[in-house]
Amino acid sequence: MASRRLALNLRQGLKAPRAGLSLPPLRRGLATPVAAPGLKVQSTTLKNGLTVASHYSPYAQTSTVGVWIDAGSRAETAETNGTAHFLEHLAFKGTTKRTQHQLELEIENLGAHLNAYTSRENTVYFAKSLNNDVPQCVDILADILQNSKLEESAIERERDVILRESEEVEKQLEEVVFDHLHATAFQQQALGRTILGPRENIQEITRTELTNYIKNNYTADRMVLVGAGGIPHEQLVELAEKNFTKLPGTSPHTGAYLQSKKRSDFIGSDVRIRDDTIPTANIAIAVEGVSWHDDDYYTALVAQAIVGNYDKALGNAPHQGSKLSGLVHKHELANSFMSFSTSYSDTGLWGIYLVSDQLTRIDDLIHFALREWSRLSINVTQAEVERAKAQLKASILLSLDGTTAVAEDIGRQIITTGSRLSPGEIERIIDNITEKDVMDFANRKLWDQDIAVSAVGSVEDVFDYARLRADMSRNI
Repeated sequence: MASRRLALNLRQGLKAPRAGLSLPPLRRGLATPVAAPGLKVQSTTLKNGLTVASHYSPYAQTSTVGVWIDAGSRAETAETNGTAHFLEHLAFKGTTKRTQHQLELEIENLGAHLNAYTSRENTVYFAKSLNNDVPQCVDILADILQNSKLEESAIERERDVILRESEEVEKQLEEVVFDHLHATAFQQQALGRTILGPRENIQEITRTELTNYIKNNYTADRMVLVGAGGIPHEQLVELAEKNFTKLPGTSPHTGAYLQSKKRSDFIGSDVRIRDDTIPTANIAIAVEGVSWHDDDYYTALVAQAIVGNYDKALGNAPHQGSKLSGLVHKHELANSFMSFSTSYSDTGLWGIYLVSDQLTRIDDLIHFALREWSRLSINVTQAEVERAKAQLKASILLSLDGTTAVAEDIGRQIITTGSRLSPGEIERIIDNITEKDVMDFANRKLWDQDIAVSAVGSVEDVFDYARLRADMSRNI
């Protein structure tokens, strides 16, 4: 539809000029896309096992380079939980080659951006700069990854910063609900722990634990150096060989490493934190989802898009597409809801996050949400599948806007699956998904499956687990 509107606008704009005006003939502009081999992702593995992957865009004036590491909070033990995130904070506090001031001044003088983040399975350090400054950025990334000083004074300063960050996270209800959802779904397992770690761990983490984490996890076989933008692949490989050849080749198979690679077991269960001072009920419900490399990965995303999202504060609230959003809006059951499909290396969580201030109608809201899940197993129309596929494709393409987003996509895919699907390949996979595929997925993954429930706030009227579980096999 959008392309037809665009064509119509172009035709209207190309009508004959008014008398007295002389326009030059139309010519093909310089923006014609070029299907050159250099536009594909290239990958090289160094002798020490480090993977170098890049997406070269010859007309880009900036580049993003970063290191994706196959280690996050999942690579910790219960005693060291929080170490990966703690290290992320210390990365920019000075190395044996650069003081913190020199590091900050160098990045500032380049006009570059340097950042890092930690997730349950990955730690990422990346920089965005002009193409000419990429060699310096790679040198900085290599320096902070291999030569961080981890001074006691910096550790103590960051300890207070992280404790304050922990307090802020505890005020964000969505973060709290999803942390509890992971904790109950993956009880007593690494995937169930928080990224920041418990406060007692943050207060007691030592330099020894930090250096041990680097030694055990920051190894070449678990790293990918990624470049996206105007940096040619050959140049990035040369920079990798210059800066990363001293990395240890393999990780020691410690107890924490073996546990992090052990498949997580999903446990049907619930956790409720009642706090009547919170005016809303905030509830997440999930079944075991799919991993990054599961054949059902994109089908799960299409099914999620069919359930959809809703926010009554938006102007288009009555017309947000999904059947569940229309029903929720008509009966004023919720402030908002968000369906999700979160994937990890071996498992995932597929579910819905509900927020409502209609506290006496929480049971209705949950009932209709779970009834919609049951419907996916029985009756899915072609129209809603096509709508969901269009939304999913648009969302994926829009998320790849810019070199940093492209680098993130390459790094995440290669570190988790070993290769990268291009947007075109992903689009073709999504195009081939049918309503039969969605119903088959729902029959295997949703119908009569155990659920994990996390509820925070005014949740007195949330039914007991057995009642909620019984709704997972309902004939519409």
